[in-house]
Amino acid sequence: MLPPVTDQGKVTLTLWQGSWIAAWAVGIVVWGGILWAIAFHRKRGDGLPQQVRYNLPIEILYTVLPFIMVGVLFYFTARDENYITKNPAHPNVIVNVIAEQWTWEFQYPQYPVTSSAAAFRHVTEVGAMWSPDAKTQHLPLLVIPENETVRFNLTSLDVIHGFWVVPFEFKRQVIPGFKNRFTVTPDKTGSFIGRCSELCGVYHGRMLFRIRIVTPAQFRSWINGQQAQQDRSGGAQ
Repeated sequence: MLPPVTDQGKVTLTLWQGSWIAAWAVGIVVWGGILWAIAFHRKRGDGLPQQVRYNLPIEILYTVLPFIMVGVLFYFTARDENYITKNPAHPNVIVNVIAEQWTWEFQYPQYPVTSSAAAFRHVTEVGAMWSPDAKTQHLPLLVIPENETVRFNLTSLDVIHGFWVVPFEFKRQVIPGFKNRFTVTPDKTGSFIGRCSELCGVYHGRMLFRIRIVTPAQFRSWINGQQAQQDRSGGAQ
């Protein structure tokens, strides 16, 4: 896995690592038991070995122990899943993500655009739909602040898409007619590429977007610049 860039991604990575450690521990015990039986209980003659009909302690052990292991894994999985999928009532930043074949649109409903001639009522970043005739593609830019809660509201205009930023260690489907959402708290600045993770048509592989995690001050500066620019131009950038 890539180093996670969100608090939720770190929890996902820790759960994944813990599950691997548990799996290896069980595997080592099982393989050890098999090798021990092969080494010390080989056939040594034509006589039957001592027959044991019941061994109550061993039967209790291999019945109870799996229940304990499953219970422990279930506890940590449920605990981490509840944290990862939690959506606070008042996030710092809200981004409405609109997907369509084969591009993305990002709206910031908390930051209005006041010009009456503007195409949108709030700061909006629109990508250019990819086509085989286009020589270049404008990848929409998603900008979010570091160390602040960011909620994504996901909707689709046509088919099922998938919103995926690899270092988030998380992806969620974007379903037409259904509002999905999730929340992250970025903890590192940087630039990344997001993509659609659901096969959505012939140009699915071209459905990309850019994402930048910046400091809160840089985010406010970018928002102010977008508001001023979209006020003047009357449209989204």
